[in-house]
Amino acid sequence: MKYEIVYKPVYSVLKIDLEPGEQVEAEAGALMMYEGDVEVRTKSRGLLRALATRESLFVNIYRARSHATLWLAPPFPGDLIYIKLDGTKGLIVNDKCYLASHGNVEHKVVWRGLKGVFGGGGLLWLKFTGIGGIWVYAYGGIVEKEVTLGTQLVIDNTHLVAMEDTLDYKIRRFGGLKTFFFGGEGFVFTVRGKGKIYIQTRNPAIWFTKSS
Repeated sequence: MKYEIVYKPVYSVLKIDLEPGEQVEAEAGALMMYEGDVEVRTKSRGLLRALATRESLFVNIYRARSHATLWLAPPFPGDLIYIKLDGTKGLIVNDKCYLASHGNVEHKVVWRGLKGVFGGGGLLWLKFTGIGGIWVYAYGGIVEKEVTLGTQLVIDNTHLVAMEDTLDYKIRRFGGLKTFFFGGEGFVFTVRGKGKIYIQTRNPAIWFTKSS
């Protein structure tokens, strides 16, 4: 399987070349086009899970019967990256930033707590484990940051794309009461430990507000 991310960094699109038998799972609605003989199967995630995570109720599995090319596109302008999973670490992903995955990869939901709702990030995130890879997208660019032991990162709640599960995080109020209510941030989360974190440079909540 080979892939290429084209039209970076503003209008990134994922182009995947599939050999016979190879397959990719993608969010419903992510398809831009495909070439070749491709079998498409739709799988349900389960109603309660879809409602809790704000994911689509369904995902599509694209399996190549011959050499094929699959094009997938995020729902809004921004960058797109690939994160490899080697079985040693898991990856926590903002549910609105997941595009597709391949390999022997499983995912489940991760509870964020009620503060996640008030902070605009929802109750749950997704956690991926296994061997393969994940494609995630962002509104704007993607900042890749290495968190080291003894340091702390404070991030606006809505800017997370993904982070390794070796990191510990807590959601808390931003500043004092005056800052919390009038500072424009609300809740933030603090990150400690050792691992990588991926942050989007724009607030997707603004995009969805303008699009509605």
